[in-house]
Amino acid sequence: MSPSPSSTGGPAPRFVVVGVPGNRRVALFQDAVCAAGLPPARVVPWLDILRGEAAFRPGETVRMDSPGEDAEVERLLRAVGDPARVEGTALWYARFTSAVRAVARAAAASGAVLLDDPDDIAVLFDKRLCHAVLDGAGVPVPASPTSGAAAPAVRDWADVRDRMAAHGMPRAFVKPAHGSSASGVLAVETAGPGRVRATTSVERDAAGRLFNSLRVRRCTTEREVAAIVDALAPDGLHIERWLPKATQRGRAADLRVVVVAGRATHAVVRTSHSPMTNLHLGGERGSLDDVRAAVEAAGGSWAEALAICERAASCFPDTLCVGVDLLPATGWRRFAVGEVNAFGDLLPRLTGLAGSGAEGLDTYAAQVAAVLNRARNHRATATC
Repeated sequence: MSPSPSSTGGPAPRFVVVGVPGNRRVALFQDAVCAAGLPPARVVPWLDILRGEAAFRPGETVRMDSPGEDAEVERLLRAVGDPARVEGTALWYARFTSAVRAVARAAAASGAVLLDDPDDIAVLFDKRLCHAVLDGAGVPVPASPTSGAAAPAVRDWADVRDRMAAHGMPRAFVKPAHGSSASGVLAVETAGPGRVRATTSVERDAAGRLFNSLRVRRCTTEREVAAIVDALAPDGLHIERWLPKATQRGRAADLRVVVVAGRATHAVVRTSHSPMTNLHLGGERGSLDDVRAAVEAAGGSWAEALAICERAASCFPDTLCVGVDLLPATGWRRFAVGEVNAFGDLLPRLTGLAGSGAEGLDTYAAQVAAVLNRARNHRATATC
């Protein structure tokens, strides 16, 4: 997966990254481009895109990256003054997908090549649509009463409670339809009338405003849970059955698997004492060797686990790279896909899986190599 530019038999791709200048994601991608012996990628700020200034050049290869970690971009997308606020995700989604389509139009008009499909991104950033696409393709996913565009909207906590009861879900994850990084997510448990608790990183102030926190906490009354859900519901909610996860050293475990050009190239184990394993919420990296050993000892197949991730990625064939959240069931024999992330490749210093073709490469270098391979194969086909 790692040919040199000269081995492609023609001009090397000229990369453009649409992102946040100076952001660590952009910096890591630049490192990968330079390590491949290519000229530095041209950076087009998301601010320029949002201001209607998208411009590309013929032959450029355009990669979109996350618009996060820029307060002005966040303000323009969500119309909130504090980027720690949770509300506003529906507006964010509408404005972001509009910006993505502006990038696609500008790239097409200039003759540039796009590595991320705008229709794919629109689905990836709506958990209800993404769940339906995966389910329709036979990818194992947690059961959901909100899957697909035809599912009735969730209006408030009463709707959540009723759907959990109607679908036999005493435990469920309630997620903002357009959220990311566990923002606004609640792991809800019920045990009879009025007996409700939830685990979440959401903080609610005296005025009822919601804020992201790096501290996972427990809401122990239905009134508190209802207040948070009611505040989130106008932006859209997705409900999924809470599947019991396998554990590693007494901590709940799942995996982020990066798929590049259809192939699972990188995997990291995430463990936590809470239902949220996100590393920024206190999750820790676990042992991938121990996971493989546990899967094989249970009579499962590590190769099949990776194949599930590749099947999930194949639902988005026009997007070069996605990050798949893989949920191992108790006992390590079965797996389901929790989410597929458009920008799920931020795994610094993690190198590729053995046999993946990305050995020795980080997630960004694997993407650069995949583009070089694609260019080489295209030229070889053209000369036949």
